[in-house]
Amino acid sequence: MIKIYNALKGTLEEFIPTINGEVSMYVCGPTVYNYIHIGNARPVIFFDTVRRYFEYKGYKVKYVSNFTDVDDKMINKANEEGITLKEVADKYISAFLEDTGKLNLKEEGMIRPKATEHIGEMIKIIKELEAKGFAYMSQGDVYFNVEKYENYAELSHQKIEDLISGSRIDVNEQKKNPLDFTLWKASKEGEPSWGSPWGQGRPGWHIECSAMSKKFLGDTFDIHGGGQDLIFPHHENEIAQSKCAHEGEYARYWMHNGYINIKGEKMSKSLGNFTLLRDILKSYEGRIIRFFMLSSHYRKPIDFSDEELNMAKSAIERIENTLSRINDVIKNISPISIDSKHNINILLDDTKNKIELAMNDDFNTAKAMGGIFELVKDLNKIMDSQTFSQNDLDSLKFSYEFIENIITNVFGVLLNTEAKLDGTLSEELLDLILNLRLEIKKEKNYTLADSIRDSLAKLGIEIKDGKDKTTWILKK
Repeated sequence: MIKIYNALKGTLEEFIPTINGEVSMYVCGPTVYNYIHIGNARPVIFFDTVRRYFEYKGYKVKYVSNFTDVDDKMINKANEEGITLKEVADKYISAFLEDTGKLNLKEEGMIRPKATEHIGEMIKIIKELEAKGFAYMSQGDVYFNVEKYENYAELSHQKIEDLISGSRIDVNEQKKNPLDFTLWKASKEGEPSWGSPWGQGRPGWHIECSAMSKKFLGDTFDIHGGGQDLIFPHHENEIAQSKCAHEGEYARYWMHNGYINIKGEKMSKSLGNFTLLRDILKSYEGRIIRFFMLSSHYRKPIDFSDEELNMAKSAIERIENTLSRINDVIKNISPISIDSKHNINILLDDTKNKIELAMNDDFNTAKAMGGIFELVKDLNKIMDSQTFSQNDLDSLKFSYEFIENIITNVFGVLLNTEAKLDGTLSEELLDLILNLRLEIKKEKNYTLADSIRDSLAKLGIEIKDGKDKTTWILKK
């Protein structure tokens, strides 16, 4: 049983899909006027992992994540660069896909609609809201009347008067209420626009997601995701306009990831402490960034730093080294019997249960990863014995496949388990050196044996002495 913290209810709830065996997800995508920063990467990575886990559990997942390709910021960007709105959108959508492609997102089956391709659907919703008395026109713009919807602020769990006093809302005499939000904006000279019953104009931000989610997922779908910063006003307004226009529930479970902090302070463009994802990718592989993002529970804030990324890198290497060691044992160790000497299968069953219990409990990736590292520690202790039955070797092979499947296919972190020398030293020559070193040790010339070990370490080759054989791991 999978449980999700539903922000709409403020409680942990059992996940019951709208359609048995299927999951429908909508995750708010970027406004494409610039390169994405590292904070934008957190929901991209986390909700991709949610999708992967549902599929691991046997669900069929329909995943939609949009591009907002018409917006004030985009219009300003187009004017700054002297290009069209479409050229701005094409440039930064391409950049987004290039950058996030290095995070190993599962693009297969992904639906990525653009706002400008669904203007007709947005106009239809606005007309329905107007017909039902939830929308009004004022000086060419169309607004949603917040006071008409009695459950407004059900997601942010605040009173309307508190939202008014606590928010940065410009005074606008066109509105009946300061919280009323724009559904349709009348066009200004030189701005892109579309024809509508209210004249030339363009849609407001919030209506975009309501229209695109309805088109691809229907009036009611399972999960709506995004960053914590979208709860108010974006997601609050989506709920209001969608529920008032249609008969469905809209999204049944609302999930929001926490902020990324820099030195304890929330990352934001207004504070100027944000870093572009593509700049970080110059120094760190995408798999390291992905592992780092999943090393904390998604609802908690996470501190971003080089130190944290290097810890993630070391953690991945620990897994890779263990898998490389398993490969070496299977390849080089001869079994002494058939019957198992170690309880490897029991360890695997226990680890699988720990991982699924953690992921079933609101997708606790950090705790699930902890289960993997416990298994890695136990397997290394077992391999230290250098004594295995055929059943043990078979179980080690299954351990390798199990770890690789969880890390790669569920967490989406690509592994490099094939140790490769850089060409200055062949595997055959290395094996010869290690065999000679064993003979040197038998002659009790430990000083020379240690010198060989230390020299290999400088080349990035870590060796481990067993009873009758020395194994090696290439440190990445």
